[in-house]
Amino acid sequence: MVNILIWLFTAVLILVSVFLVLVVLAQKAKTDGGMGAALGGGATEAAFGADTGNVLTKLTINAAILFFVLTFGLYLANIYAAKHKTSSEGQLPTITAPAAPAPASAPAAPSVVLPTSVPAEAAKN
Repeated sequence: MVNILIWLFTAVLILVSVFLVLVVLAQKAKTDGGMGAALGGGATEAAFGADTGNVLTKLTINAAILFFVLTFGLYLANIYAAKHKTSSEGQLPTITAPAAPAPASAPAAPSVVLPTSVPAEAAKN
């Protein structure tokens, strides 16, 4: 159930993010020109009237608040899902193999003793 809500909130968050970007780009800049004019600044004035800046500002503030609320809600939902996850979820099954027989004993390697000092006669040559 929690996973369905996480996917639903994630989809809504993506839509809110796209909407927020579009609303910010549609706003008219304080100086004439910019992206607001290129993306139809006149069309927004025709749609909303003289208070276009106020309407777009309110939409931006509301979309930003919704963005942060959804983000925090997703954070809490993921923490809840991680704490209440059963041990079998998200893990690969374990397969136990039979124990291998012990290898046959191999013959012992001959030991080699190396001299630790050189004899005095060999040092003179």
